[in-house]
Amino acid sequence: MRLGIVGMLPGDLRNFNGNHFETIRERGFTGAGFHLPGELLDEISGDDTARCRRLFTEYDIDLAQFAITYGDCLFDPDPEARSRAVSKVVGGAALAARLGADCYLIRPGSLNPAGPWTPHRANHTPQALALLIRTLREIAHQTKALKIVTVVETHVVSILNTPSVCRRLIKSVNCTNIRLVMDYVNHFESIDQVYSDTERLNHIFKTIGPLAPVCHVKDITVGNRLVVHLEETVPGLGELNLALALGRFHANHPEGYALIEHLGPDQIPLATANVREISKRAGIPIY
Repeated sequence: MRLGIVGMLPGDLRNFNGNHFETIRERGFTGAGFHLPGELLDEISGDDTARCRRLFTEYDIDLAQFAITYGDCLFDPDPEARSRAVSKVVGGAALAARLGADCYLIRPGSLNPAGPWTPHRANHTPQALALLIRTLREIAHQTKALKIVTVVETHVVSILNTPSVCRRLIKSVNCTNIRLVMDYVNHFESIDQVYSDTERLNHIFKTIGPLAPVCHVKDITVGNRLVVHLEETVPGLGELNLALALGRFHANHPEGYALIEHLGPDQIPLATANVREISKRAGIPIY
């Protein structure tokens, strides 16, 4: 597998400079990703795109994952709202293709007006899933000529809450340019699953592993608070068997990118060292 980072580049590609890429290389990464605010899409010029590509090429860094952020819901019952969402997502895909991204990350959204990563009872109805399938088929149709792989983010609070639902979605959309992100941490729902992590990880990778060509590398701790709080932490400092997770990902996608994310600058060196050491002990090559 290959090792990359999300979070060391600013969201607006017009603010990239050589120092960003030098630091990424110094940390030992061969790939990086970033999230462009969706409202900036129409502001990115051809010159901006060309400059971005030159920086990635000059410093020999792959654009492992490109994403845009947006609050739209891809399964909104309102056809006009879905049409606006499709237009925005397709515009992001076109930019991803011009940038030469390995993959293009999108989010399904939520019927909760509080935001795309918030829960809502209606997210989990058959009607919602049918609308999401229809929307993704339209996105796949409109982006097919771009030859960009679009990967859908998943999470327990979202419509894509379980590995089985995720698999059903991809099989129903039935388009090779629509795939998933292997964000295994996002599929832990309970303390029992965390403490039985080998069983849970094997289930996740068996169910959706071949359908998820890019991996987000994280770990989990169980919070010392009332109710249930499962919290992300630096890889190697939590409860999960990362040797198993990384090994299963490598077995499915030996050339795929494992991306460290959601960490501050002071945490990234430790995370990188831990991932490399865990991989080395497990016999997982990092190219």
